[in-house]
Amino acid sequence: MPAASIDTFFACSLMVLLAVSAMALTSKLLYPSLTNTNYENIAERYREISKYLLLDAGTPSNWGRNRAAIPEAFGLSKTNPESSYDLDMDKVSRLNSENLYALTYAQVFTVLGMTDVSFSIEIKPLFDVAINLTASIAAANDTTYLFEITTSKSGAEISSLLKCYVVANDYLENSVVYSSNGRQQVSVTLPNNVTGPALLAVFASSTANSKIESFNAFAFAHSSAEPKPNNTFLTLSPLNYTVDASFSSQGLNLSTAYALTFDYASTMAIGAFDNRSAAYAIPHFADSAPMILVVTGHNSTAFFSEWTAYPQIPLRAGANFNDSTAVSDVFAYTYVVTIDSSFYGCNVWVGGPKE
Repeated sequence: MPAASIDTFFACSLMVLLAVSAMALTSKLLYPSLTNTNYENIAERYREISKYLLLDAGTPSNWGRNRAAIPEAFGLSKTNPESSYDLDMDKVSRLNSENLYALTYAQVFTVLGMTDVSFSIEIKPLFDVAINLTASIAAANDTTYLFEITTSKSGAEISSLLKCYVVANDYLENSVVYSSNGRQQVSVTLPNNVTGPALLAVFASSTANSKIESFNAFAFAHSSAEPKPNNTFLTLSPLNYTVDASFSSQGLNLSTAYALTFDYASTMAIGAFDNRSAAYAIPHFADSAPMILVVTGHNSTAFFSEWTAYPQIPLRAGANFNDSTAVSDVFAYTYVVTIDSSFYGCNVWVGGPKE
């Protein structure tokens, strides 16, 4: 299928999902008791539960931004949503197991109070960004790296605008905006006197709708050894426009931290810190868009860069239904949600004992 046809289908599919999602506001206002089993069928009850998780703000309604708070009632909606399925970025981030302040599934299960129902939730961008290093060309004073950036949905390539950033030791450079039909060659040139490893951060904005954005990051060697996996040195936990960087070992020295979006890039000011952690203030940019947060530093003499996203997605949290389908009724529900005005895909699985 041509890229233009795929993009049209992508945009139309989004509009249909948004129209269906908008109908859920009435469901919230007239919401029946979750523990009431007097439904025409179990699928109807499970669908209402899946909606409740996304439409209710929980109690207290600002529980997401409080690192120590365990909600009395669970819900992922913003306190004052601008539309149905408008989720709170901090509540979503606290579902990510990589966040030090994440709620456990046991905590959420207890708060929901439905002992006969389990759930799993997945939130991710509506399309994927893949980064592949294809070649490197060394010269006397610099080295050029060639990357192939692919944007796709379920294997079909998606047209997008691309923005790239390169982070290395005391080094930040951003690219021009590339117009991609789904597969784009990008070249990055780094001076040889800049030490790595380096990090290529990529943002993609769908040409079908600028509020549909995706992102990814790729670490590569440059005048350095091969990079360690992400989260080797630091655990980054963004909440309430602060990112906590918790050290995985002693002897780390932090350097520069960056907040990146499609349109903006800024360093982050360090606040409280000690020999075990540091906190950085996340800037409030003029546009509402997903961010990539990068914190750099040194382990003895080796440079490193660690990254995470804010909101902290993609994520999947909750029960594992892979081995339980033989003894459980499991239903899957798909939604388009907004987080800070950007669109994301959300899948909710709800299951319980077979009738």
